[in-house]
Amino acid sequence: MADPVAPPTPPPEGTEAKGPSKNELKKRAKEAEKAKKAAEKAAKQAELQAQQASTEEDFAKDNYGKLPLNQSSSRPRRQRTQIKDLSDSLDGQTVLMRCRIQTSRAQGNKMVFLNLRQRIDSVQALIIVDKENVSKQMAKWAAGLMMESIVLVEGVVKKAPEPIKSATVQDVEINIIKIYLESGIEGRLPFTLEDASRADEEVETAETQLNRVLLETRLNNRVIDLRTQTNQAVFKLQHGIGLLFREYLESQGFTEIHTPKLQGAATESGASVFKVNYFKGAAFLAQSPQLAKQMAIAADFERVYEIGPVFRAEDSNTHRHMTEFVGLDLEMAIQEHYHEVMELLDSLFLSIFRGLRERYSKESETVRRQFPAEEFKWREGPEGTLKLTFKEATDLLVEDGVPREVLDDINTENEKRLGRIIKAKYDTDYFIIDKFPMELRPFYTMPDPDDPTLSNSYDFFMRGEEILSGAQRIHDPTLLIEQMKKKGIEPESMKHYVDAFRMGCPPHGGGGIGLERVLMFFFKLNNIRRASMFPRDPKRLEP
Repeated sequence: MADPVAPPTPPPEGTEAKGPSKNELKKRAKEAEKAKKAAEKAAKQAELQAQQASTEEDFAKDNYGKLPLNQSSSRPRRQRTQIKDLSDSLDGQTVLMRCRIQTSRAQGNKMVFLNLRQRIDSVQALIIVDKENVSKQMAKWAAGLMMESIVLVEGVVKKAPEPIKSATVQDVEINIIKIYLESGIEGRLPFTLEDASRADEEVETAETQLNRVLLETRLNNRVIDLRTQTNQAVFKLQHGIGLLFREYLESQGFTEIHTPKLQGAATESGASVFKVNYFKGAAFLAQSPQLAKQMAIAADFERVYEIGPVFRAEDSNTHRHMTEFVGLDLEMAIQEHYHEVMELLDSLFLSIFRGLRERYSKESETVRRQFPAEEFKWREGPEGTLKLTFKEATDLLVEDGVPREVLDDINTENEKRLGRIIKAKYDTDYFIIDKFPMELRPFYTMPDPDDPTLSNSYDFFMRGEEILSGAQRIHDPTLLIEQMKKKGIEPESMKHYVDAFRMGCPPHGGGGIGLERVLMFFFKLNNIRRASMFPRDPKRLEP
């Protein structure tokens, strides 16, 4: 067994015990410093965690996000503002708008620039992180929204420090405080609206390569293409032409009529008519409302017009032909001479031209940014519209070097050439040719009283291309039957039409205008498909 350990010897009486050594004190000081640092670190960590917890709560969470599907469950009747109505007079006011996002650009994680669009109008908007309305999460979410998304935006109108050239509204911008996604984008856009809005010259002269959106690509994705500010303006102008057409004719005592587009016989010639099944027989799509509007005159309507579809089964793949287009047609009784009709049509066109210039200047400027062209010119002085006979027109072409033997008719190439000659000589893009050869006109055209090889007919031209064809019509049934037979048409096949004139019909005339052609030529769009919302040609039946 081991010896027990002796206890330490106590210090002698009257002496003091020694304190901790210097090493011990140093050791203790280090431990205290270490503990202090640990406490400070823990405090900082707790503060960071508190801040993070505060951030994660996202104080702006109710100010952004995707809206539930609108199923008309409520109607709060909040006032909405249109971009076109924004101005610096609204500075400081809060507005609510539904727009599309045209472009988006984040600047750091605290600011987002948006270009918001409604039809042809656009405005710059900013999302700026603050302590009250806009959180970092809100800015990040907004920056991720895809172009062409539809958003509901609430913001404050602010005067712009300098003109904003990237928007149509240049004197104000919107400071967004709330933004909600109403309708998003599924998949990828076929092209950007920025690319689709460029003029060809801009693409060709740019120092960097820019994307050119081809017409075929546009038409295959027409819904997206129609959203461009140019196309919004184009179809506002198309609407304007129809409205101006109506307004003028209403002021002249015309009645609007609506005629059938299914017919039992071809209107003009069987070669260019669509034949369709009609129960156990066949029908034809109307090439024009020609027969019906003439029958309306025989029924004493005196002056009628129609805006409606026209069908032509012509396999023409040109810049100015479609198989379906909108016809602006009119017919009127004449008192003495068919020039009454020609002069009224001339006044109609001048009214439309002036209306486009005076009432649609904003839309016109929008179109010209993408399709820059010399402004359409017409004679406005006391000399009036230039009127030539067919012979005078062909004489001008012969003087310019065209062989007379090829001028039995004026083809498209020579039409354009004539347009250039007339522009150079008379400084006008608009003119009329009268007295066409009888063999070039439909069976219902009245022959000239002095020269049966000529007709009482006329064509109107814009920029050297035809936009209206018209004439005095035959109102005598005997002469009508005679002319039908000369054109190889069996009168019995159009019995109801011929019978309309057996009961007495006043002398009359009229014309048919292609709506899309007027729009294309006035603004020099270069292809009629650009003037048709959903064009139809021999190669296109959709969309």
